[in-house]
Amino acid sequence: MSVRHNAAASRYELDTEHGTAIAAYVEKGDRRIFTHTEVPKADEGRGHAARLVGEALADTRRHGFKIVPACSYVVAYVRRHPEYAHD
Repeated sequence: MSVRHNAAASRYELDTEHGTAIAAYVEKGDRRIFTHTEVPKADEGRGHAARLVGEALADTRRHGFKIVPACSYVVAYVRRHPEYAHD
């Protein structure tokens, strides 16, 4: 399973056993605002959201965007990984 960036849909995706996990965002200038994270119900608690968001934030940084956490999961992730909190 690998995370892919679906730029046309403004989201990162990860295929799981029961569907597709997503981390959606909106771009505004040099900022990428993460608005929603969702994992198929049957796959919750398996670490898919952490992997998805971790790779999404790393890719966002690599491409020069500032990270703006706007959904509760990304806010919590950034609190646990403060290296993403200084944008």
